[in-house]
Parts: sequence; C-alpha cells; structure tokens
Amino acid sequence: MAMLEVENLRLYYATRKGVVKAVDRVSFTLEKGETLAIVGESGCGKSSMAKAIARLLPRNVHTYDGVIRLDGKNIMEMSDEEYRREVRWRQISMVFQGAQNALNPVLKVGFQIAEPLMIHEGVPKEEALARARKALRMVGVHESFADRYPFELSGGMRQRAVIAMALITNPKLVILDEPTSALDVITQANIMNLLKKIKREYQLSFIFITHDIALSSELADRVAVMYAGQIVEFTDADEFYTNPKHPYSEKLMASVPTLRSEKKLEFIPGAPPSLLTPPPGCRFHPRCDKAMPKCREEEPPEVEVKERHYVKCWLYA
Repeated sequence: MAMLEVENLRLYYATRKGVVKAVDRVSFTLEKGETLAIVGESGCGKSSMAKAIARLLPRNVHTYDGVIRLDGKNIMEMSDEEYRREVRWRQISMVFQGAQNALNPVLKVGFQIAEPLMIHEGVPKEEALARARKALRMVGVHESFADRYPFELSGGMRQRAVIAMALITNPKLVILDEPTSALDVITQANIMNLLKKIKREYQLSFIFITHDIALSSELADRVAVMYAGQIVEFTDADEFYTNPKHPYSEKLMASVPTLRSEKKLEFIPGAPPSLLTPPPGCRFHPRCDKAMPKCREEEPPEVEVKERHYVKCWLYA
C-alpha cells in the first residue's frame, strides 16, 4: 500500500471573473521514502495542489473534494480541527516558496522553528527551543542563529531555517514548494545537497514542486507533469528523463540544454490556457504540433503505456 494516495482531487477558486479550476481531477501515489517531482509551467496548478494536500486553503474556495489517503486513512473525511490536531505538521509539513515571506520578521528564528512543537505536540518552550537549535545544526546552520531575526540571515540560511521548521516534528511527508527559486546557483546546489542528505538519512517522502526540470532530476524518484490543472504524465524519473511520452513533456525536455551532447533547443509556442476557461478536449491541443481533430473535442483518457508509466494523450489511447 502506498504511503500517500490521491484520487480525483479538485480545488477550484471562486473569483469575480468566474471559477478557476486550479486542480482538476488529479490522481497519483507516493511510496515511503520516495520523492515525487511535480513539474510544469507557472500557473499550471502545482502550488495549488500542494495547498490542497496540506489543506492550507484560501477563503475563496469554490470546490474542494476527492480522496487523499495517508497510510490508508482518508484525511479528507477529517474535520478541520481533527486534521489540525492529527495531521498538519505532525504527519504532513511544508516548505513554502520564498523563505523571506514564510518567516515572521519580528520573531526570532529559533522560536519560529520551535513553534510547531509547542502548538502541535505541547512541548514546553525551553525544550522546544533546545530541539530547534538541534534542528538548525542538522540543516547546517550554527545554533547561535536561533537568537537572531530573519533579516539577519542570508537567503540560503533562511531557507535552511524553514526546512528545519518543516522537519522539527518528524513528519512522514514534506512538501517542498520551489524551495530554491529565489536563491543563487551555488546556494541552490547546497540546498539540494542538504535535501538529498536528509532524504537518505531519515527516509522521508518529499513532494518537490518546481518548474526547473534539470533541478528536479537531482532529487526525483518519480515525476508528474502538470498542465492546466491536470497531470498529463506520471512515471519513474529514469523513464521520464530519457523517454517522455506526452507531447508537452517532450517539449519540456527539448527545452533543457545538455552538457555532453549537442541538440537543437526547442520552445513551446503560445501561452498556457486560462484556468477560468480551459480549452475543450485535450487542454494542450492549441499548442501541440501532433494534435488531431479528436484532441479538440474529447478529453483524452489516462493510458498506461508501460508499467508505472501513465500518459493522458489520444496518441496512446
């Protein structure tokens, strides 16, 4: 049995212009100790899916349903209070995009890392602060930085502090929402090495959200490609990086430069569709050079083209 099973997950937002279908009938599984990389262009619903799984929802939710099983238990059936008490941060935690915005500027870093222990596990303040210092050491930051404010830390150190905050309660699943997007290349590499070390030593499961395909290959065991609120391809990482099947995945891989071989870089024409009014049929068909008349009329089914390799495309149906 998979550690995490997501079935037909939907998250729609109500706006003045209409209903935004940010996450539309998404399904996938994740095993213990695995990392699932979710890749795709900006605005395709990656961060919304993370918020749907972690149940960190804005006020303007229009539709939120589906099944999310954690170790066989459907956590969607829990009340908000039950979920907060049993799951949030104790079993599922999250590293948010942009550590500067994730940290409170007027509270010391150590207190913010210790806070989940005090709130979710009732740990006394002094013990929680001691564990926060230990967590900082674990992510490669000197424990003295626990007594500093976020603005006194560099971008990389703030990101490490947010990772420490996500790990402090020993959760089963950590969702990483573009944890390196605001960092320089050297700091980015250091953070990725830290995540690989944590994964190896603590057998954690990660959902790693990024639009950087090359970066995702550093950590991923499986890859899900999102387009316009849906997962269009889901497979093992080795298979995806060498043999993508969906036309969108092929274009994404063709846009990544390589060091050891020469290839002509490609781009995807047009722009991602509006999630207010996604196109009929296959949502990628207006930008696809392999589109057929059927693609414009009917939504493609999910097809298992090989074992553990699923593609949502009429080319394989």
